[in-house]
Amino acid sequence: MSGHGSWFPQFCARWVPKSWFWRLGIVIWLLVLWNLSAKSTLPSGPSFPFKDKVLHCLYYSGGALCFLFVLYGRRPSLPRFRSLVVPSVLFTAIVGASDEYHQSFTPGRMGNDPWDWLADVSGGVLAAYLVWRVLRYLAAH
Repeated sequence: MSGHGSWFPQFCARWVPKSWFWRLGIVIWLLVLWNLSAKSTLPSGPSFPFKDKVLHCLYYSGGALCFLFVLYGRRPSLPRFRSLVVPSVLFTAIVGASDEYHQSFTPGRMGNDPWDWLADVSGGVLAAYLVWRVLRYLAAH
């Protein structure tokens, strides 16, 4: 993670240990998720292959990233990658399943899509990797 200029180390050193910041991020993330899932239609934006799955993965990686920084951001030692993946996958699997169920009650939405859920869980794996890289970076500096 070299070449990030001076903002990256400063941001990480200052904000990663602040669990209140990441807890607030989880609350905002969940509120936005609930609001989006309650809408019958969503803005379309530009189109590209597998757009829906990519957006699911990216959005859930954001929530899982906040969740993992709450769990591991204050630890002085670097956790193993798999110790990040397990809680991240559980978090995204549970929230993703409940969100899919919620969507099944929203008019105009299908809900209970196993491929959306798999994209959500993939976002959890992506977040585990990103958090692991950031924590490795912090441990080295």
